[in-house]
Amino acid sequence: MSHKKLVIIPTYNEKENIQDIIQAVMQLSGLFEVLIIDDNSPDGTAKLVKSAQGSYPQRVHLLERKGKLGLGTAYIEGFKFALKNGYDYIFEMDADFSHNPKDLIRLYEACAIDGYQMAIGSRYIKGVNVVNWPMGRVLMSYFASVYVQFITGLPIKDSTAGFKCYHRSVLEGIKLNKIKFVGYAFQIEMKFTTWKLGYKIVEIPIIFTDRTKGTSKMSTHIFREAVMGVIYMKLKSLFKPYKKATNQTE
Repeated sequence: MSHKKLVIIPTYNEKENIQDIIQAVMQLSGLFEVLIIDDNSPDGTAKLVKSAQGSYPQRVHLLERKGKLGLGTAYIEGFKFALKNGYDYIFEMDADFSHNPKDLIRLYEACAIDGYQMAIGSRYIKGVNVVNWPMGRVLMSYFASVYVQFITGLPIKDSTAGFKCYHRSVLEGIKLNKIKFVGYAFQIEMKFTTWKLGYKIVEIPIIFTDRTKGTSKMSTHIFREAVMGVIYMKLKSLFKPYKKATNQTE
């Protein structure tokens, strides 16, 4: 049976990478589709996506937003698009080749063949697999995940990872309108919620390579949100049990 697969890629000023990343996904076996969610990039990213749609009209999709509204809200819009349009497996991936598009197949197989409901492309499940990052950033990211595990008990080595595959049942079960955070903390919150709702999660080792083109969107505000957000999530979970959504108006 062939499954409908959608790779969601949020963008802001990714003209150097966007056509290449679309092409790389289009060339994979298994007919992956792509949804680009562009936050009104002034560099013309959306125009390049429209050009790619000419070559792959049924497989490249574009949502244009009015401004820079944040990673979390982009993914929530993408998830709702995926559920509405009947996709079975939904992926999160960056536009800058820090995630190797070929690893999408490994994430898909972990869910579709091995039966997991969330597969995470993990930098830290087998040592530290990060290329081209300054040591300070590697340490910050690694110890952020250690901190998340310590505070929340979440049994995941790479809790801030942004390379994932969901079975649609996970996104149907999460109350998407109640997801609070937009930056790094969004990635943690989605994993924490998935775990609390009892879905089966696996980490797949990947090599993460820092971007060679364009500029990073990381900021101290995003990192600060993650530090405080983890405490908020843990406290909330103590007082309010997690329940699965019954419909996506929740």
